[in-house]
Amino acid sequence: MKLRLYKFTLAGIGMLMLAGCESALDRYPKDKLTPDTFFRNATECELFTNDFYTMFPSASDIYGESADIISKTSLISEVLGNKQVPSTASSWKWDKLRDINFFLEYSKNCEITADRLKYEGVARFFRAYFYYEKVKRYGDVPWLDVALSSDDERLYMGRTPRQEVVEHMIEDLDFAIANLDASRSLYTVTKWTALALKSRVTLFEGTFRKYHGIEGWEKLLRICADASEDFIKNSGYSIYNEGSTPYLSLFSSLNAVGTEIVLARAYNSSIGLVHDLNGYLTSMSQGRPGILKDIVNMYLLTDGTPFTSRPAFETMTLTQESQNRDKRFAQTLRSPGYKRIGESTESAPNLAACETGYQPVKYLQAAQYDAYNTSFVDMPLFRAAEVYLNYSEAKAELGTLTQSDIDISIKPLRDRAGVTNLSLSNANAHPDPYLLDPVTGYQNVTGTNTGVILEIRRERTIELMMEGFRYWDIMRWHEGQRFTRTFYGMYFAGPGNYDLNGDGTTDLCLWSGNKPATSAPIVYEIGKDIFLSEGSSGNIILHTDFPRTFRQDRDYLYPIPTDDRILTQGNITQNPGWDDGLNF
Repeated sequence: MKLRLYKFTLAGIGMLMLAGCESALDRYPKDKLTPDTFFRNATECELFTNDFYTMFPSASDIYGESADIISKTSLISEVLGNKQVPSTASSWKWDKLRDINFFLEYSKNCEITADRLKYEGVARFFRAYFYYEKVKRYGDVPWLDVALSSDDERLYMGRTPRQEVVEHMIEDLDFAIANLDASRSLYTVTKWTALALKSRVTLFEGTFRKYHGIEGWEKLLRICADASEDFIKNSGYSIYNEGSTPYLSLFSSLNAVGTEIVLARAYNSSIGLVHDLNGYLTSMSQGRPGILKDIVNMYLLTDGTPFTSRPAFETMTLTQESQNRDKRFAQTLRSPGYKRIGESTESAPNLAACETGYQPVKYLQAAQYDAYNTSFVDMPLFRAAEVYLNYSEAKAELGTLTQSDIDISIKPLRDRAGVTNLSLSNANAHPDPYLLDPVTGYQNVTGTNTGVILEIRRERTIELMMEGFRYWDIMRWHEGQRFTRTFYGMYFAGPGNYDLNGDGTTDLCLWSGNKPATSAPIVYEIGKDIFLSEGSSGNIILHTDFPRTFRQDRDYLYPIPTDDRILTQGNITQNPGWDDGLNF
């Protein structure tokens, strides 16, 4: 049914958009599909607006994030610092905006007011989402709320200040919140999805402005706190905490868990909607993703104290560093006791499929789905945990956070993780030196709330890992220098056999000099197959042959494609620091 609906939607859109491009003087036959004869009822409005959902990220965009928390065999251009000014870019396309504005122009045809307002709410939700994606990449962008014809002079307009664009986005979201269904739906946008997006947009823009020296950040963070509080208190969503491994189960469930997940992207193998999550996490040829050591170090001990306060934490084995940790540690990466779904034996980290040794298991399903493109676990797009974190971060940045605020936002996440609740006074009295360090932490957090802001960032890093947030968090926090730090993985004392998960089986042999006889399934020569920070011992060290830079004057925004600068005769200006060779 979904497939048939999708095909019909595309066909209808094609006919309508062709009709919409015709001269207003043309007259359409009464028995043909035209803008003036469509959108008469809820079904027709739904058919058209269904296509807007294709704007959401694909599964690989969500689980495949790297940038700052996961290392792969190849580094993205954002981390390398070698982005180029393109002639065109998919992220600068505007066709979906025209579809949205086209619908809003003709939705007045809908005969039942409640239906019209609902689907206008859907369209305005997606217009806000469309512009959120544009603003966070490019900053100032042209604001358009009408579908332009091919001879409209506004096709050549310049960029609208981001402050004005964000105000329009908030207006769209407020309309959506007021008119969308207040019921809960896993696969269609509702009032609660719009409220969650409002929380996301205003947190991003508020903190971006604060840390980049742009006025108006306080107002946006107050809006974020209010929207988030409304969601927390009235939506009915909560932090899923059922079973012995609730965090792992939340993401490995084939069908999205509606207790916490507000909106998901559906996948279904019976109609060919699949992705390659399992292959990505287990194959030797899909980038070998591994969590970085400094991120692994951020997981707290169960008593709420930093792992990095333990003596000799730098040289611990995986078995040692797994003890008494935040439960998300063992439910995010392979560690002692981990068993794949449907299996009775433990699965140790596989360095052939994970270059840091810290192998992710978030989203991972049973081994039967390891073959290429056979995974179909749903992908979360919005979930309650994000809104909880947005609430605490916004109030912390404003300086209005109380212990009661922490108790309704951070505490539920830590309860699920088996970690003692965050204390506002203790965090601010004793900021974690590891998170204060400009290499392992953040260099731009200052003020009386430094400690609690750092703790909320720790919580966000761990809770939202592999959900597509981290790169943009680094951008809004003005912490791009993190991309240039040395990337480290697991620690090894030197050549020898290693039982990585403590189950009594040798998982890895490292050697130097003469290759030993070993039963290990993976045998690596130090200095050739694997590189250690101290030569014959130390942490796995990665990508030292790739010099990385981050330009503070340039790299927080993407360059505008040159074709669009030329088409607008320079009315679209280039972002600071990017030289595109054009003279206007």
